[in-house]
Amino acid sequence: MDHQNSQSFASQSHFYVSFLQDSLKSKVPFPIKLIHGRIIKSGIHLSVFLMNNLINGYAKTGFLSYARKVFDVMPVRDSSSWNTLLSGYSKGGLINEAHSIFREMPYQDSVSWTTMIAGCNFVGSFQVAIQMFLEMVSVSDVSPTQYTFTSVLASCAEIRALNEGRRVHSFVVKFGLSSYVSVANSMLNMYAKSGDRNAAQMVFDGIVVKNTSSWNTLISLYMQTGQVDLALEQFEQMNEHDIVSWNSMITGYNQHGFDVLALSMFSKMLKESLLEPDRYTLASALSACANLGELNVGKQIHAHLIRTEFDTSGAVGNSLICMYSRSGGVDIARRILEKSRESNLNVIAFTSLLDGYIKLGDISPARKLFDSLKDRDVVVWTAMIVGYVQNGFNDDAMELFRLMVKEGPDPNNYTLAAMLSVCSSVASLNHGKQIHSAAIKAGEALSVSVSNALVTMYAKAGNISCARRVFDLIHLNRDTVSWTSMILALAQHGLGAEALQLFENMLALGMKPDHITYVGVLNACTHVGLVAQGRNYYKMMKEIHGIEPTSSHCACMIDLFGRAGLLEEAQDFIENMPIEPDVIAWGSLLASCRVHKKMELAKVAADRLLSIDPENSGAYSALANVYSACGKWAEAAKIRKSMKDKQVKKEQGFSWIQIKNVVHVFGVEDGLHPQRDAIYKTMEKIWKDIKKMGFIPDTESVLHDLDYEVKEQILRHHSEKLAIAFGLINTPENTTLRIMKNLRVMNQILSKIPHQSISGENSEGGSRNSYIKTQTLSWSIDSAGFHTTNLLDELWSLLHLSVHQVRCRIHDFPLLLL
Repeated sequence: MDHQNSQSFASQSHFYVSFLQDSLKSKVPFPIKLIHGRIIKSGIHLSVFLMNNLINGYAKTGFLSYARKVFDVMPVRDSSSWNTLLSGYSKGGLINEAHSIFREMPYQDSVSWTTMIAGCNFVGSFQVAIQMFLEMVSVSDVSPTQYTFTSVLASCAEIRALNEGRRVHSFVVKFGLSSYVSVANSMLNMYAKSGDRNAAQMVFDGIVVKNTSSWNTLISLYMQTGQVDLALEQFEQMNEHDIVSWNSMITGYNQHGFDVLALSMFSKMLKESLLEPDRYTLASALSACANLGELNVGKQIHAHLIRTEFDTSGAVGNSLICMYSRSGGVDIARRILEKSRESNLNVIAFTSLLDGYIKLGDISPARKLFDSLKDRDVVVWTAMIVGYVQNGFNDDAMELFRLMVKEGPDPNNYTLAAMLSVCSSVASLNHGKQIHSAAIKAGEALSVSVSNALVTMYAKAGNISCARRVFDLIHLNRDTVSWTSMILALAQHGLGAEALQLFENMLALGMKPDHITYVGVLNACTHVGLVAQGRNYYKMMKEIHGIEPTSSHCACMIDLFGRAGLLEEAQDFIENMPIEPDVIAWGSLLASCRVHKKMELAKVAADRLLSIDPENSGAYSALANVYSACGKWAEAAKIRKSMKDKQVKKEQGFSWIQIKNVVHVFGVEDGLHPQRDAIYKTMEKIWKDIKKMGFIPDTESVLHDLDYEVKEQILRHHSEKLAIAFGLINTPENTTLRIMKNLRVMNQILSKIPHQSISGENSEGGSRNSYIKTQTLSWSIDSAGFHTTNLLDELWSLLHLSVHQVRCRIHDFPLLLL
């Protein structure tokens, strides 16, 4: 009878064990409590094996407290009982409870130690896991297994603990587990993530039977270090590829900028493999499409997502929106985003769409999208500000920046650099100084991007000494942009010799110049008249640094020859340019013809310029001025009449000055300003006094057939002179006046200004004498008041300056209040 009861007991116990195990495998586990109740009613709850399975059932279904109660009431426990509860706590993330159980155990075997190490890994306590392993091999008499080694090596890999990883490797050799593929792969992964490529290769070569994971780890290592050719070589040696193999190649190509190869590998996977792409594959392929602007390929991938009902939340959705936004399909991206609002897409998707609208110049929907975001981080704010800057809405950028300072996140170095670009565009030194202060407060003043922007801002605002001080402060981390910004600043201020010396210093330090650097260098040669040296630098640019000449480089060379009076050489250079001559090229030659009074060549240059841009008013004006300079008043009149008949409008010149946050605009012979009488009276006084000092007005620069007195009056009432007079009247002594112009200055304006230190500045960049339609200029004037009996002999020789982009709007920015 006892034998029969024993058989019945074992049979029931086996039944419930099988039932528990099968239940845990199903998608909807049978309630463990009901099984537990049946076990108690059956009187078989004293079976250690059955109770161990019951503890496991409770632990895996999330009822750890019940698992502990079952464990506590067990009259007899074996090592499996302890390890099962220990595993439940470890996998449940209750590492402190697991530690308590571990220390209470009568004996810790290899499973116990491995469970604790794996548990520490699970909760991210990788250093603790490593210490547990070292305690195991040094204190206990338990030998680690392959599972122990794979766990602890994973910990070393996660925190790049190379030294500890090497110690673990020595124990692998000591315990004779090097031949286990799983252990070898773990060592390979550890060395790969820790950056020891040689050790990784040695481990890989020592694996006799390599599995797919071995190859994948090495491929990933080569991709991480940018050795894409070696990664491809390993990939092609594999007998079988899994999804990780394909993803390693596609993602690696994409991350290193080989987007064409990424799409080629993606196409190969679809054709040659039976594997379906996963979210990593698709996200990388869409990212490659975005980088290449491959809208059609991106649409095909999108079609695949729709056809297979693929989940587009997370990374795939973000990549899809990025692809459309950056490939010209912003409307589609917007619709996807609106449908995915509930998918918790991260800020990358919103920022990409924002950037898409901005690149199209469609600022209104971009701002609406920006305003609709609830959680706007610094990246979103910066993207919107940069969008305004790139599309010329400087006042909107400034206003948004003020709002960011008031209620948004702290600006980062990219935000500050963008705002400094705004200050450079309008030569606003006051705002630039405020943003410089904000950069100092934020600890970003010495970041390369902010420092480079500061150099440009100070230079364009007329303060070359501050620009140089900023440049000197970053002597340890200058990049090519840093050197280029300073070279351009010096060249634009007429300091050609200093600019060229700085370029030579740059080359001596092994820095590689880019095409913009050479614009500054050639510009500098122009200002100091170094024709031969300019030719050499132009040749060096092509032959040594492999930079193909652009229209800007060519314009600099034409300007160099033109200023030196080598007009035939300038024309020959244009005719043999490696690129088609544009408006800038012919305009530079035309400007030189005016200086050297070359009528016939001027007519050729003007004709070629107008064939490219028939509405270019500057070409008509320049040709008329050449005729006027040569005394051909009738021909000049014909040109101006032709210009009028063709309804080509000449842009009006004006100057402006900002005083007490109010912008005052002046035109030539301006009679609209409320202080008109005082302004003209002050200018009259200045004019008389400087003439007494020996100043002779250059009436030849007034290219009209007028009496001498009328020409002199026109010179006296130029807009910039009226702005200067207004500034002198309305500012205290030692105030710096900054005058802005939208058109280039006459050859000679003033020779002597009382108590002034005046410097001409280019607020937009570009060469000083290259012919461009309009420009924005600023002058710094240190005002100490005007007194006829106390005059300083300060010479003001205003130069021909020009810019690459028109800025005709007047910006009246209030203080930022940072």
